[in-house]
Formats: sequence, structure tokens, C-alpha cells
Amino acid sequence: MTFNIEYEASESLDFDYETLLKKVIEECLDYQNCPYEAEVSILLTDDKDIQDINIEYRNIDAPTDVLSFPITEFETPGDFSNIEEEHPDSFNPETGELLLGDIVISVERTIRQAEEYGHSIEREIAFLTAHSMFHLFGFDHMEDEERLCMEEKQKQVLDKLQIYR
Repeated sequence: MTFNIEYEASESLDFDYETLLKKVIEECLDYQNCPYEAEVSILLTDDKDIQDINIEYRNIDAPTDVLSFPITEFETPGDFSNIEEEHPDSFNPETGELLLGDIVISVERTIRQAEEYGHSIEREIAFLTAHSMFHLFGFDHMEDEERLCMEEKQKQVLDKLQIYR
């Protein structure tokens, strides 16, 4: 398992965020029964930088809490059964790991949302990471049914890790 974590936020976090990110990512992979070792990159940044990324890649001129950039395309969300045959370029040629994609989280937004929702910053980072992981697996929340499916998956992962609201 390869985790590339970059911290570029001006606000500092007073907990071991790297261990938390790894635990959440690993639990998401286990929950979705990913049969491969995987590679995920995470950037923790500020509102300004995530806004710049949001403009560049989504044409939305506003900061957001989290962005997901999947590398692998899933015909059916979370179905790993045909990845090797249909998307052989989704694997790192040096390590053989499945390249899932990139997660970008605004630490500023995370801190504000944790206060707003009345839970810890750790819980908010864990939630945003789980949310983004399911996007990397091909899930979305454009329709109510999709949203409810993602919410249930996120809840089950966080409950298993005993990370509650």
C-alpha cells in the first residue's frame, strides 16, 4: 500500500493525521473488498489552493471541502473484477499497485465544518477521506439513490473505525 501525503496547509493539525488517513483508506479498501494493493495520493491544503484546483479542473470558482480525482474508471462502481483486463494502465508498472487517484482536502474548510457540525476535526477529516475514497471507487451522489448508498458506505466505514459524530 502506498500513501503519498503532502501537507501544504497553513493551519496545523494537532493530531496524527497521517495515521488517521491511512486507517480510513485501508478500511475503505477492505470494506469494498479491493483485491489489490493500492496507491492513493492526498493533499491537505488551504481554501485558496483548493479553489484554484476547483477552477482549473471543474470550472467552479469557489473553495470546497474535498476534491476527488479518480484514475481508474469503473464500469460498475466498486467492482474490481475486470480492472486488470479492461484498464491495465491503472496499475503502477513499478509496484503493481492499483492507482486509485488523488484526494485534496481543505484543512481550513475541515476545521470550520467540524465546528459547524459539532464534532472533532479528526472525524471531519475521516469523513471527507471516506467520502473521497468512494468517489475513487466510482461512486457518485448525483441522484438520491446514489447519495444514500454512499452515505451508508461512509457511515459503515466510520462506525467500524469507531469514529462517530
